[in-house]
Amino acid sequence: MATNLSESRKSFFFAFFPALVGNLPRMAKKTSTDDTGPKKLSSYTIKLDQAQMAKLRAICESRGWTPFSVAYTHFAFKAEALKLNISAYTSGKVVLAGKGTEDFVSNTLESEVTGAPKLGYDEVLHPDWFESHAGLDESGKGDFFGPVIAATVIADREAIAMWRDAGAQDSKKMTESKILELDRLIRSTRGAVVKTCFCGMLKYNELMARPRANLNALLAWEHATALKLALDDKMVPWGLLDQFTEQPLVQRELQKKGVENFDLRMRTKAEEDPVVAAASVVARAEFVRQMHALSQRFGEKLQKGAGPLVKKQAHEIIAKFGVRALGDFAKLHFRTAYEVVADAGLLGELPLKPPPPKMPW
Repeated sequence: MATNLSESRKSFFFAFFPALVGNLPRMAKKTSTDDTGPKKLSSYTIKLDQAQMAKLRAICESRGWTPFSVAYTHFAFKAEALKLNISAYTSGKVVLAGKGTEDFVSNTLESEVTGAPKLGYDEVLHPDWFESHAGLDESGKGDFFGPVIAATVIADREAIAMWRDAGAQDSKKMTESKILELDRLIRSTRGAVVKTCFCGMLKYNELMARPRANLNALLAWEHATALKLALDDKMVPWGLLDQFTEQPLVQRELQKKGVENFDLRMRTKAEEDPVVAAASVVARAEFVRQMHALSQRFGEKLQKGAGPLVKKQAHEIIAKFGVRALGDFAKLHFRTAYEVVADAGLLGELPLKPPPPKMPW
């Protein structure tokens, strides 16, 4: 197996929080001549209710901003002077993008729409983010080509602040070049611990072909392995895992490995935590590197996901290297693998278990 080791006070606070933060100074904003300060936000996502959506739309219309069309939105506006785009999706999410994002959030969105100042108050709202702790995330689970990477990052307040200033966030929101840039920063940060764990494609497919094999169980082992290695380098009291199952699979694997006095917490959308975000970056960067190596062998860039272009490339792999070579590149337990091999009429050469029937929606 190829493993890369490389109740009262609270009630008072929340009841009077808006008034409290109104008297707190926000973090200093970067001026146009200050090249050493943190970069201003260029994107921001927030969930709004219907009433808040209506307020936001009225603000955009009253200021004469230009409406434009975006799929699956209630409305979208461009504010040319502010260099800002606002897209309000039917899901309730509002996405702001452009150089004017931070000023609009601070001066308009929070004061006139939500009435809840949050930007710049993370240390008040989320003090746990800035404690020394571990963050865990993975990459590649939903991609037909390439391995599944589990990553653990351990960091303290100083490193966390530096990574946030550099723009570290959930890797799904970043370009590959930015992911690799931040990965280098995270790995080179003094005092931080970075560990990844993954199986090469042949070993991965061998494990997943075993009776009762389960991807979540394998991923739990990878996470526990990376975390144990990280804790061996630097012990911290707790960690946060971006939840991929409701079962305590990783906790069970940690018990097997003899990890004690460690609290592993799980929740969805854990990438909001800056150390989990760093783990997301590290996992995705390693996935990008592994995909690059596979792409070089294939002869062109392999596509992510499991869509029609991926199927086309899978057929090309079979034609170029033979059907058994598909397992060198792809996860053979995916429905995509069975469909491609069946379409090629080669299930006799590479017997794959038929996938369960698709559920009607």
